[in-house]
Amino acid sequence: MKFHFIPNWLNPKLPFYYGWIILFCVCCAGFARQGPAVATLSIFIFPMTSEFGWSFTAVSSAVSLGGILAAVSSPFLGLLLDKYGSRTILCISIIITGFTVMLISLTQSLFFFFALFCIARMNFAGPFDLGIYGALNNWFMHYRGIATSVITFTQMTGLMAMPLIAQICILYDGWRFGWIVIGATVLIIGFLPNWALMVRRPEDLGLKPDGGLEPNTSEQTEENNLNRQTNLEPSFTRHEALGTMSFWMLSLYTLLIYPVQAGISLHQAPHLIERGLDPTIAATVISTFSLFSAFAGVIFGILVSRITIRLSLVAAALALSSSTISMILISEVWHGYFAAAMFGIGIGGILTILPIAWADFFGRRSFGSIRGIALSIQVTAQASGPLISGFLRDQTGDYFMSLVIFMGLSLAAVLAAILTKPPKPFTKNLK
Repeated sequence: MKFHFIPNWLNPKLPFYYGWIILFCVCCAGFARQGPAVATLSIFIFPMTSEFGWSFTAVSSAVSLGGILAAVSSPFLGLLLDKYGSRTILCISIIITGFTVMLISLTQSLFFFFALFCIARMNFAGPFDLGIYGALNNWFMHYRGIATSVITFTQMTGLMAMPLIAQICILYDGWRFGWIVIGATVLIIGFLPNWALMVRRPEDLGLKPDGGLEPNTSEQTEENNLNRQTNLEPSFTRHEALGTMSFWMLSLYTLLIYPVQAGISLHQAPHLIERGLDPTIAATVISTFSLFSAFAGVIFGILVSRITIRLSLVAAALALSSSTISMILISEVWHGYFAAAMFGIGIGGILTILPIAWADFFGRRSFGSIRGIALSIQVTAQASGPLISGFLRDQTGDYFMSLVIFMGLSLAAVLAAILTKPPKPFTKNLK
């Protein structure tokens, strides 16, 4: 669906590349996306489980089921992204997410909460991801690292803000009021910019990626530019991408690292509270993690072309492993802030590096369908993390065993990263 009246009117009047408007749109979507994030939900766990008597496993299962739904739907949604573009995907996702989150305020049963949060979580894990990075990768090549780091910064700003907004609302008028405000925030910030200003590709406005700027291979490493040695864009189909070792090593890294991300994110507030921290302090610790994620995303986005994607992935996984060790040893407030900082560095890294890797390795041609398959792996991995944390917490009474498992997974991800290389270019795969 094309809706280019405002962009066609605005583009000639801009003193800069319209792609930066696109970046603004996806930043708004990325901020709004954090409404049903696991870190936001973690603020609601204690008040909701206390009122209804639900187990931690039950709440975690809602996150996991939403992830499974996203995993099933992502390959199909990836094809829709290639056909219709990011505007349609993002606008629909924002509307559905905003209203379902607001309706959670009416919860009286576990089934009602499950149904609504699963829908919101499915949108978070699938359509939002595809729409945001699909738009970025269509509009940027040379500036892809910078653009991706900016969206990571914005998403982490949202992840920092949403738990604080939720905690303030809970203290003011209870958890039901908190969900209403979170849902309204999603709608207000996310919908209008993407509905009015989003354009699928620069070619639709008579432009080129980066405004026509040619990639500067002299500033990038040989490894990261294996597909750019001829200054041509890689153009893999989904079938061709699935036949490369690069696709499966990136997928393995994803499978190992995302249970750590989701499992710790959801349960970090309860873990901190159980270790003796005040609930409000716990909320600020979570915001600290988000702040470090934001700045780490910027740094990784700038450095990824210079230190290679491989080394960037290694660094992110090592940061997550050190975070799990720190969380096991928490006994004072500053321990919590240190663990959150390391966790934030790792998350900021993977949220920035992996989208760049998929785009740089395989190009724009079939990004949606390729990313759709990869996203199924990602959200399946994310779905397992909260279940591991919640189940082991209910069985053992604390989070020690789950943190040990997450430490092992993050160290295994280091090995997967070492084996990850760009696919070798072939003439037929270059545009």
